[in-house]
Amino acid sequence: MPRAENCTTMSELRAEIDRIDQALVALLRERVGCIDRAVTLKQGEGLPARIESRVAEVLAKVRREAERNGVEPELVERLWSDLIEWSIAREERVLGSEAGREER
Repeated sequence: MPRAENCTTMSELRAEIDRIDQALVALLRERVGCIDRAVTLKQGEGLPARIESRVAEVLAKVRREAERNGVEPELVERLWSDLIEWSIAREERVLGSEAGREER
């Protein structure tokens, strides 16, 4: 698997970016599967889609991971905020928002 520093042409670099994008999409597919499973588990436990403490926990974890890996934490936090909001909206479509925004 080539790394960016080993690419000597734009064609090679674009192929590397495409490979990384494929891997990211596959990981997103896995994460969406977890979100779909969370709906079932939250229904059984009477939990709302949005649990603010979990949102804060996830954002803090990915921010630390970004810092540890030399990636701009602001970028990662922004991406994950969008991903989390999308996930919560997906859960709310099934759970409904009648559970409110309170945390259990």
